[in-house]
Amino acid sequence: MIVVKTWDRKKRFCVLALMPVYFIVVAFLIQSPGEILAGLTAIIMEPDFLITDYFVIGGIGASFVNAGVLTLICLGIVYRLGMEMEGHTVTSCCMIFGFSLFGKNLMNVWTILLGVYLYSRYHKMPLSKYIYIGFYGTSLSPIITQIMYITDLPYALRLLICLFVGIAIGFILPPLSTHVHYAHMGYSLYNVGFSSGIIATVVVSLLKSFGIKTESRLFWSSGNDRLILIILCILFLGMAAGALWVGRKELIPSYQKILGCPGIAGTDYLKDEGGAAAALNMAVNGLFATVFVIIVGGDLNGPTLGGIFSIIGFSTTGKHLRNIAPVMFGVLLASCVKSWNISDPSPMLAFLFSTALAPISGEFGALVGLIAGFLHSSVALNVGIIYGGMNLYNNGFASGIVAIFLVPVILSIRDRRARAKGEISL
Repeated sequence: MIVVKTWDRKKRFCVLALMPVYFIVVAFLIQSPGEILAGLTAIIMEPDFLITDYFVIGGIGASFVNAGVLTLICLGIVYRLGMEMEGHTVTSCCMIFGFSLFGKNLMNVWTILLGVYLYSRYHKMPLSKYIYIGFYGTSLSPIITQIMYITDLPYALRLLICLFVGIAIGFILPPLSTHVHYAHMGYSLYNVGFSSGIIATVVVSLLKSFGIKTESRLFWSSGNDRLILIILCILFLGMAAGALWVGRKELIPSYQKILGCPGIAGTDYLKDEGGAAAALNMAVNGLFATVFVIIVGGDLNGPTLGGIFSIIGFSTTGKHLRNIAPVMFGVLLASCVKSWNISDPSPMLAFLFSTALAPISGEFGALVGLIAGFLHSSVALNVGIIYGGMNLYNNGFASGIVAIFLVPVILSIRDRRARAKGEISL
């Protein structure tokens, strides 16, 4: 048994809290307290639908503080609920952190979480059953901010509408997320992203029917690659060193087991193989994604860090090097034959978030993973027009569509081959 499995609950949560604390410390080395405060104010006040890079709005330091503090609050909620550390604890915290660099902030997530809480009370179920859905569902937080910018309405009325819409979203998310999972059968890891896309489509359609327009935007920073690369490399190397120190001789066999797992939704590497192997997987995947972004000419900024942290987070619940690489190469291949460049903002995000389809690669092989990535690149770059950037998990919605489209076809081919081997005709 790996040593980390014997750690008590408090120690595990403290170890996970080191990640956001690290970035908060880095933030105050980059910007002064006054600059960070001004940056946080700008982040909270600014509309934040896709693509809004908080590095541009408030600066790198303020972005890290926004992400770090929000992540610590969410981690504290999980701890106070008495929940044990599991894979989705890590995944949800990393997703909160990553998307708090380009869309979520300290003010716009709470009405949705309130809606999830009220749903749990309505069904007389513990909040712990739905809290992770709530964390993921804050992908719709730009809708809350956008409503506040309907200047034709009185301020008090806008606040009431924000409260109502946020609660409604949070109330709808749990049953819808449970239902849509059956559509893609766990082959898209961003299940709540898919359900969020459906909700965003309905909400934005309602807004448009009242003459309220929603349009995507582009705030995208560049020129920070060296600084961000150093910050990330220190984090990943520290994680790998910690994993080697804790896991010792059992680390490599446990990591090899992770590499052999298909990664279909429901996987939990933290429970199955221990914290050391999960941490090593996170470090390897994070370093791979970061270096890959640099190689293809992408920028390291708020949105791309969000993509990298989505890979890191889901490295405890499905992703590993063998099942993400083929999908990413599929997007890269698509850039060679399609009318866009991989280093452009939207294709770069599709490149990173396409790893939601890692289970397809893990289950059906690298070639199918390559096809999945190729298809995802086209879908992801076009579905956002439906809801005008109001769903931060745009690629989660796209990956759900690709999985629903592709997996039944692959399964039918596999079943036909199995029947052919058994000499059973259609």
